[in-house]
Amino acid sequence: MTADSFTLFSKEISGQATLSQVFNGFGCTGNNISPQLFWASAPEGTKSFAITLFDPDAPTGSGWWHWLIFNIPSDCSELPSGAGNPQSGLAPIGAVQSITDYGTNGYGGPCPPQGHGIHQYIFTIHALDVDKIDLDEKANPALVGFNINAHTIQKASLVMYYKR
Repeated sequence: MTADSFTLFSKEISGQATLSQVFNGFGCTGNNISPQLFWASAPEGTKSFAITLFDPDAPTGSGWWHWLIFNIPSDCSELPSGAGNPQSGLAPIGAVQSITDYGTNGYGGPCPPQGHGIHQYIFTIHALDVDKIDLDEKANPALVGFNINAHTIQKASLVMYYKR
């Protein structure tokens, strides 16, 4: 890794999702706690950040959005464990956690269909060229994703896997 390589890290994510991170519902019995995430070497021109969690292996034809948090201030470099719960107060002031494919706001952990095999869960941080994406917590994942991608300067990802 070079000194200027935009990188996403976590002290809690390893190769496999843990019950701490797994969703509680849809037949899963995890704790649904978003992991601690931190990042370094944001590119020049970064005005804010967005973090997404996506499962491309979900049998929907379009994947599954597990978390979308945006309008993270550019001076922020870490989200603590549990920040994905909008009621926790752990996310940065001004950050928005919009609707996931679970139909709820905030973090929704892994919960693939029983017997469907290993799914990959991709955490991605996006360095954005705008201070704010003008959407609220009611925005759907496709609209949020479109706006994030339209303003991404660079991005970095971490992957964890889970099956049941």
